[in-house]
Amino acid sequence: MCGRYSLIGIDDLGARFRITAPSFGFRSRFNIAPGSLVPVIVRSERTEAVMMTWGLVPRWIKDRNAAQPMINARAETISQRPSFRHLLKSNRCLVPATGFFEWKNDMKRKTPFYIRMRDSRLFAFAGLYDIWHDLAGNDIKTCTIITTTPNELVAPIHNRMPVILNQDDEPRWLSGESFTPTDIVKFLAPHPPAGMEAYPVLPLVNNPTIDDERLIRPLAEL
Repeated sequence: MCGRYSLIGIDDLGARFRITAPSFGFRSRFNIAPGSLVPVIVRSERTEAVMMTWGLVPRWIKDRNAAQPMINARAETISQRPSFRHLLKSNRCLVPATGFFEWKNDMKRKTPFYIRMRDSRLFAFAGLYDIWHDLAGNDIKTCTIITTTPNELVAPIHNRMPVILNQDDEPRWLSGESFTPTDIVKFLAPHPPAGMEAYPVLPLVNNPTIDDERLIRPLAEL
């Protein structure tokens, strides 16, 4: 699963995703946890960044407070599950990130690892979103991150990783184009490990209230 990620360098979102620079006041975050408001890239009449809550609540849920928000969607079953099937056709999105955390279980303890591109550049997770309407007529926008099997870099750490899209594939993922099963397999495959790196970090990331640069420093450098 993907339960924590970072988004650093928010000022670069406009140029990276070819959108008007967002003005919602989001700052760089080192420890984004489920339930957080996060910037998500969507396309309707135009491509734009929209703030959404991380943890999908399907529109057909009657009581949002009783629902269990879905932070991840498995690539292998996404086209079969009712919560995701219709979103895969019309509500695809990009979730900008600069890295993510996974925990390696060595039987005695879980060690957090930070995984990112070696050049620290922005990238995008493949995501889905939905809009839940409350009784007062308010629109509650929520999203989920799609996960897949790990690549060779992540496999020794965890058995899942978020889907990181190739930059050239992002416009098509945002489009309203219908995908064949072959298309879905291609989009949701593990990202090649070349150009990525993973290293252990302090367990401070376990505390969602801690959100600073210490969380992504390599443990070997501390």
